[in-house]
Amino acid sequence: MATIKATMPGVFYRRPSPEAEPYVKEGGGFAAGQTIALIEVMKTFNEVRADTSGTLVRFLLEDGDEVAMGQDIVEVDAA
Repeated sequence: MATIKATMPGVFYRRPSPEAEPYVKEGGGFAAGQTIALIEVMKTFNEVRADTSGTLVRFLLEDGDEVAMGQDIVEVDAA
């Protein structure tokens, strides 16, 4: 199973705002270059983009979890 890794340390979010739907739901498909999450660093929100197309199998973090650079954040089934 492939994963997408965090490109920076910070705080992980699945959605653009607390009331919004997640960028991608578990079991949902995504395209290469699509935003799948955010990482907040010092009040700046940085998009995490998929580098390939596929299906998001499951998130490995919850909203608001601390994330380290290089940490696996989602499991994916690459197309």
